[in-house]
This record gives sequence, structure tokens and C-alpha cells, in this order.
Amino acid sequence: MKKDFILPDIGEGIVECELVEWLVKEGDTIVEDQPVCDVMTDKALVQIPSVFNGVVSKLYYNKGDIAKVHAPLFEMQIAGEAQAPTAAPAATQTAAAPSAAVAGKITEDFLLPDIGEGIVECEVVDWLVKEGDVIAEDQPVCDVMTDKALVQIPAKYAGKVVKLYTAKGQIAKVHAPLFAIERVAEGAPAVAVSEGSAVVAAPVAATSTATPAAVMANNGKAVASPAVRRLARELNVDLTQVAGSGAKGRVYKEDVQKFVSGAAAPACAAKAAAVAAATSATVAAPAVATGGRRVEPIKGIKAAMARQMAESVSTIPHFTYCEEIDLTDLIALRLSLKDGLAKQGVKLTMMPFFMKAMSLALNEFPILNSQVNSDCSEITYFDDHNIGIAVDSKVGLLVPNVKGCQHKSIAEIAKDLTKLTDSAREGRVSPSDLKGGTITISNIGAIGGTVATPIINKPEVAIVALGKVQQLPRFDSKGHVVARSIMQISWSGDHRVIDGGTIARFTNLWKQYLEEPSSMLVNMR
Repeated sequence: MKKDFILPDIGEGIVECELVEWLVKEGDTIVEDQPVCDVMTDKALVQIPSVFNGVVSKLYYNKGDIAKVHAPLFEMQIAGEAQAPTAAPAATQTAAAPSAAVAGKITEDFLLPDIGEGIVECEVVDWLVKEGDVIAEDQPVCDVMTDKALVQIPAKYAGKVVKLYTAKGQIAKVHAPLFAIERVAEGAPAVAVSEGSAVVAAPVAATSTATPAAVMANNGKAVASPAVRRLARELNVDLTQVAGSGAKGRVYKEDVQKFVSGAAAPACAAKAAAVAAATSATVAAPAVATGGRRVEPIKGIKAAMARQMAESVSTIPHFTYCEEIDLTDLIALRLSLKDGLAKQGVKLTMMPFFMKAMSLALNEFPILNSQVNSDCSEITYFDDHNIGIAVDSKVGLLVPNVKGCQHKSIAEIAKDLTKLTDSAREGRVSPSDLKGGTITISNIGAIGGTVATPIINKPEVAIVALGKVQQLPRFDSKGHVVARSIMQISWSGDHRVIDGGTIARFTNLWKQYLEEPSSMLVNMR
């Protein structure tokens, strides 16, 4: 039996995702729990596993498409369930005729379509049909109530209602099955049964001869739902040019998608023929270079980060504080410890020292490890120092955090940090690692640059950007010019709860731990 695989919930509040990569192709045999694709939400890269054994018969999305949660992702033939026979032997043709009629029908789920922008669920107010009813295409089947209006849901196909999945008064999810309908399969052979014999008519290809103009409503507009019109706008499709497959020329999403994927080929062929004819008659004019442009949608993690940054800048009064730190002694300490820890499987970079020193300083200045509510009437202080590190991943900016740095050694922080950053760079960091951060470090100097004005990772109250390490001349205690390893650091603070004096004193303590590593070691708890 063929069955649609429904894209499951992949995170709280997530209603859609980008299909990054198919890990299988049509015709592949897959097993339960085998990864079938990678999808990108606005939070992380997620791998979707199969829940059945079987054969992939159809992939509903292409790489880069947006897939809806609770909507079919792909179709598969379930293992152990035989397909209906496509033809009967001639000797048993008479007996097989009734079975052929049954085989020409399929039972499938009707998925609740988009009923308004941003709407993910609704209440079933009333069913206008019952199980066993025969319904026509576009016949209203139920009334649903969104948070905006009462909407009537029409049937997409003619057929018989087999099962109602949601009772009156219950909440139905958009793109989830609403009811099951038995209908005639597309392309099924027409069957005529006479007494004593069965005559099977040759299959007739269902083709549409209507022009787009013939299927428009009287007012000149195509018949389509708001969701379909929104899809058409996103794809830059003129609905009046799309032949609708529904009653009275109603245009469905599938019609728009088929138009985009299939209509371009004939158009390109016609255009190519016209160009060829023109060039054969006249000498082609020299090509003129024109300024082009390319428009790409902002989606997934990049869209989430764009919203987060815009909200942070518009709601938090930022101020910046800069300082320089002499890391000469700390760099020497790291080099002396690096090889020994490498034998234990620990990759020791400079970052664990920065994080541990920050945690020690936060013990004295807990205001930097806090959050303030929206109307600035309450401050919440956190005992745990969950220090985030901004990672430039292949899917965009991610900020995983090392939990409980106040209880961890530098080696333990290094282990956790390596695991987090490796996962984040591949976009596969878990959602739990992205939540609960209390303060953030951005190591922009790893790429380049000395001074920055970082944007606070709301709802935190502070973030620091680390510049690149430079060999610069400085005076020693005897007035001699010496080369030192200098890093510029740039803080951004929430001026509603942090003033300049507080962040300066905090930075002085943090700087002391980093410039004199022995003072950091003796103050560890």
C-alpha cells in the first residue's frame, strides 16, 4: 500500500522548514529510522528519519523548497503490503471486473489547507457532511473558526467521506488530515459491466483543453483561495495564465506548482524558435551588457537571526565599551598545556580561558549575567553561567552555549566547546544547546578586525566581541619598548540595567584574570 509520510513536529512553534538535502531518491528501499532528508528550520538543521520500511515512490519537494509541518513530505510503498494488481489474466476477466472497479478507487486523507497567513490551527465549528456521505468537488464540508474569521472548507475532490478525524469543537491543525475520502484514482480505467461479461474500456488520458481565459471567473479574476494567491505572488505567477484543475476552473496549489515546473519549457522552446528565425533573417546585433539583479528569499536561520537582531536594536539601548588586553603570558600558558591535553583528546584553544575568566568575574558582577523584562520592572539573576559563543556556520549565525561554566574546569569547558562548535559549523547543533544562554562572546577576530559594536543577543544584557591578536610595541616596567600580544575587546551593554562604571570594573577584573593567568587559577572554585 502506498502511504504519504507526513512531516512531523520538529520544534515548538515551527510550522515550515527548508528542504536542504534529500538523502534518498525515488525508487530507493529504506528502513525504519533511516534518515531521508535534512531540513532547515529557523533554529537548526534537522534530520528527518523514516517511520516505516519500504520503497520511496515519490518525493513531493525539491531541494530548496519550503515544506510544511503536518503536510506530506514523500510517498512510499510500505514493505509487506502488496500493491493492487494492474491487470487481470484474460481467462478471469469476467470475475475480475468488480475488483477492477474497486482498484480504480483510492482512499486518501484531505489535508486542511492554508486558511490565512500565519494561521496554524483552527476550531471545527460544524461538520456539513457525515461519514458515508457522497460529496461533490468544491462542496462545503465544514466550518472552522480561526482567530480572525469563520471559514468554510470546500472538498477538493468528488467522492465518499470515509472518516472524520476531528470532532466538532476540537482543534484542527493546518496541513494535518481533516477527513478521509474515497475517490476515483486519476488515470483509472473506465469499467463497464454487462450481464455475463465485462468489457473494459481503454484508459482515456485526462487532458485539459480549456485555455486559461476560459476558466476565469466572470469578473476576469482566477478562482483561487488566498493561500494559492499568496503562493502565486511568491513565485511571480499570473494566475490568469494557470489552467485550474478544480470545478469552474478553480486553481489549486498543485496547479501553480505544475505551471512553474512545466509551463516554462514550452515557453522557452517557442522563444528559442523565434530567436532562431530572427537570427537567420538578420545579422545578430552585438550583445549589450546590462546590469542584472538577483532576488533571494530570506528564510530559515537567517530569517530568524534578522528578526532577532532587529528586535534587539529597536528595544535595547546599546552602549559600547572598548579595552585592550595583553595576552602574552596567557598564550605562553596555553602552549605549555596544549600537547598534554591533546593526548587526553582535549583541543585547548584560547576560548576556554576567556570563558572561565568571564565566569569568575561574573561571580563578582552578577548584573551581567541577568535578564530584564520587557517593561524594565524586574531583573532576573541566573546562578548558572551559560556562556554563548557566536559561530559562523554554513547555515548562518548560531549561538550555542556552554552550560554551567561556573562548575567546570578549563579542560571541561574546552571539551564542551569543541563538541558544540563542530556541531554548529555543520548546522546540526541541538535546539537545547541554543537555549538558556546568559551572556555571549563573539570571536570576530578569528576572521579579522579589531574593534566592533556587537548587537546584544536578546534577552541577555551584554555581549563582548574579541578582536584579532596583534604583535604591537608596548613599554615594559623599565620603559623599554617590547613586542606584546595585544587584543582589542568591545563590549555592548544594555544601558537600562548596566552603566559604564559597572562594565568598566567588570572588564578590569576579567582583564586581570587573562593578563595574569595565575590569579585566575587561584580564584577557581
